[in-house]
Amino acid sequence: MEVAKLAEATADQDPGVGLAAVAALRTLLEELEAVHVSNARAQGWSWERIADALGVRRQTAHRKHARRTKG
Repeated sequence: MEVAKLAEATADQDPGVGLAAVAALRTLLEELEAVHVSNARAQGWSWERIADALGVRRQTAHRKHARRTKG
């Protein structure tokens, strides 16, 4: 399902539809974050800089993404 339809589905009165859309958006968001963190690391960004951009602590960003990236 495309993002616009997922966003619309979050407002559905049926909780099953709304919650399924939220779950799908969460999965998409996690995938996008992982791609951009990998790109940032490949371009030499520090974990501190990535964490600042994500609004989290350095340790949190590193713990979540280090296994998927080199360094």
